[in-house]
Amino acid sequence: MAQAISQRATGAFRQYRWKELGLLILPGLILLLLMAQLLIIHSSNDTTTLNNLKNLPILDGLIPILGFIAAILGVHFILNIFFRKADQVLLPLVALLSGLGIVMLTRLGPDIPRPVGPISNLGSRQLLWVLAGLIICLAIMFVLRNINWLSRYKYTWLLFCMAVLLPGIIKGILTFKSGAPTRDVLGFGPLKLQPSEFLKIGVAIFFAGYLNDNRDILAQGHYRLGPLRLPPLRQLGPLLFMLGIALLSFLVVRDLGLALLVYSLFLCMTYVATGKTSYVIVSLTAFIVLGLVGYTLLTYVQNRFATVAFNPADWAHLTPKEDEFALGDGNQVYQGLISVASGGILGSGFGLGLPARVPVIDSDMAFTAYGEEFGLVGLFAIIGIYLLIVHRGFRIAAEASDTFSKLLATGLTSIFALQTLVITAGDLKLLPLTGIPLPYLSNGGNAILANFIIVGILLRISHNSAVEREGKY
Repeated sequence: MAQAISQRATGAFRQYRWKELGLLILPGLILLLLMAQLLIIHSSNDTTTLNNLKNLPILDGLIPILGFIAAILGVHFILNIFFRKADQVLLPLVALLSGLGIVMLTRLGPDIPRPVGPISNLGSRQLLWVLAGLIICLAIMFVLRNINWLSRYKYTWLLFCMAVLLPGIIKGILTFKSGAPTRDVLGFGPLKLQPSEFLKIGVAIFFAGYLNDNRDILAQGHYRLGPLRLPPLRQLGPLLFMLGIALLSFLVVRDLGLALLVYSLFLCMTYVATGKTSYVIVSLTAFIVLGLVGYTLLTYVQNRFATVAFNPADWAHLTPKEDEFALGDGNQVYQGLISVASGGILGSGFGLGLPARVPVIDSDMAFTAYGEEFGLVGLFAIIGIYLLIVHRGFRIAAEASDTFSKLLATGLTSIFALQTLVITAGDLKLLPLTGIPLPYLSNGGNAILANFIIVGILLRISHNSAVEREGKY
């Protein structure tokens, strides 16, 4: 009897998620060090420093970090009890980014100018969204036992995508003459909901289910159009419908970021499922043509491309018109570039910079805040974390036991990679700036919830795949 108990204890010890626990120690230490640095700076006797940092949060404002660490450890213990086979690297990576987002927003909240005054509890609000996201992540893992259940209702997800986009379409039609960009934000009292954050998940689920059922037909083709072989209209129709959603997002809703994300997701998943570069080439050609049409018709697209093309380095020789543009439509991006440049290689130090001078620093331009205070080294480290998350997502896709799970994991990981690429390139003036939030680092509850839904599905796929592999051997 004693020997049996000892063997069970030894087995439980070996099966414990030690790798995940060890990797969670690093984010915890980093966040505690950042919190200690803010406290040291706040208590400094240097009057010059205090004049610049008078709005830094005191100890009560830094409690969100401690709450976050406790919540992550709680999730770790739950995973260890119920989902021991799930991927052990993904959660620590997401935890590090989420923690950095909370600590930065805690630091920035009191300094960001607002019409109603600074928001000293911005970090606490971000923590609440992260806690809600962790709860939803765990709920998905408990409820979604059979991933293939999602593929049975792929056309329901298609209708969901259209319903989610409908409010933005109506708003875009009503304001079409203005030509200004719109944001698909729905207000329910104090709660603001941005449906497009959940649209991308619906698109990925529909594509995964549809391509799983029709990938052989799509790969072989049916009709010949010059050098191209196109699938039958029955299989081609839903694909054209999803492309229509991207087109509506671009021309009617006037959300450039959403259009780029949906269209790029379509290209990635279609290529992974069929392996045909011809679909990608034709789709990219159509994208360029439609982009030129949109550039001609929509003023906001012209302004954003003008920001990319404009060179502010030669500021001493700017014409009055160029100077007005730099202070107007291009001001947000150029202030962000100044913020990143002032950080240099190693940064000004956490809590020692002035990133709050950049417009919308807590959301659209969050990446530049890390550039100023953590420097180029810090930006490379953050990009490296994103790349590791993408690597784990694609690894989960490669190890999935069925085709639908592979395609779904690929699509969800592609969403994460694409939105990170689009917003970071926009902040650095490499692409037109869009309203896509930087995953886990930007202020925004809807984006936090959507990204934790993605993590929950990926962890469930990895757990199911590991359990099925063990059952075969």
